[in-house]
Amino acid sequence: MEDRWATFDCYGTLIDWNGGIGGELARLFGAERAPRLLERYHELEPQVEAEHHRSYRQVLQLTLERLAGVEALALSDDERGSLSRSLADWQAFPDVRPALEELRKDGWRLAILSNTDPDLIAASQARIGVPFDETVTAADAGSYKPAHGHWHEFARRARPAPGCHVHVAASAFHDVEPASTLGVPTVWINRLGEAAPAVTPTRELPDLADLLPTLEELVPR
Repeated sequence: MEDRWATFDCYGTLIDWNGGIGGELARLFGAERAPRLLERYHELEPQVEAEHHRSYRQVLQLTLERLAGVEALALSDDERGSLSRSLADWQAFPDVRPALEELRKDGWRLAILSNTDPDLIAASQARIGVPFDETVTAADAGSYKPAHGHWHEFARRARPAPGCHVHVAASAFHDVEPASTLGVPTVWINRLGEAAPAVTPTRELPDLADLLPTLEELVPR
């Protein structure tokens, strides 16, 4: 039997990205401002990633600097690197470890395709506590999602058989749309109860609790 692969986005899907960034914004600028600043941050980060290739550590710093600039907020030199320093403490969602352990027990191979740096994803993988068979970062791909570099690099490494690969992610923009364009079935983890994206995912779940039966339906034994 061919290996069955489940690839995952990390931040927002496995690790609480909003909680991590939002918590740091609250620490820097106050809890009342943090929700609005988080929305603005999410608008700015893809713009920074699209300009030219930088390390994710640089992306985090530059996005925070631009956010402070457009919002006229004070940011000290030491605070400019606060997001990347805090990343290792960002928590995994509580449903993640049991779901991934269940997948591994059932024979699924797991991979992460993430817009981050190797050292940063290593810290998050330690936080998740479940081994992955492959990890593709922006440094490996030479680009940031929604560009297709992560999927091309994963295919080069893992060589999944046709019909044996599903991508699981919370971001329609970064993951569901490009994966669908490449013909990879997707499971959209809609943790925030967002409206349906322009590109319809193959399946939609609110979290990872029922991921195994969903994947088994998409790629039966």
